[in-house]
Amino acid sequence: MDARLNLFGSPLAAQFLKHINSAGKVVSDSGLPDATQELVKIRASQINGCGFCTDMHTKDAAAAGETSTRLHLIAVWREATVFTDAERAALELAEQGTRIADAAGGVSDEAWAAAAKHFDTDQLIALVGLIAVINAYNRLNVIVRQPAGDYRPGMFG
Repeated sequence: MDARLNLFGSPLAAQFLKHINSAGKVVSDSGLPDATQELVKIRASQINGCGFCTDMHTKDAAAAGETSTRLHLIAVWREATVFTDAERAALELAEQGTRIADAAGGVSDEAWAAAAKHFDTDQLIALVGLIAVINAYNRLNVIVRQPAGDYRPGMFG
């Protein structure tokens, strides 16, 4: 399978991605826990059907020490006992923020309150920014049908 566009060989794509990457760096350097960041990126990518990002972030999480049990249970986190209350709140916010068009009210007050209970203002800003950035990456990769499976941790950094 080949991508519809070569995002890695285009100067315009490189310029565009540089800005998204900069936004992602702000989030990754924030006080939001790294494990939470990876869980959110994986869950949004699963929902959006982005194989490229799911491949990347599951491999990055595993390389950072995430357990296979937790990685396998992200898609069914509500039924899993391996996630903290803070991670569960972040996953709920990520799901509602990713499926924003599916609910007339967008993100519920309950989901927001649960996240606000576990994360300070800067962490909430980082979490919202992360949800926005991963959704942008997902849409970009899904639209061009970026193939999944060949990612190696650190290959872009």
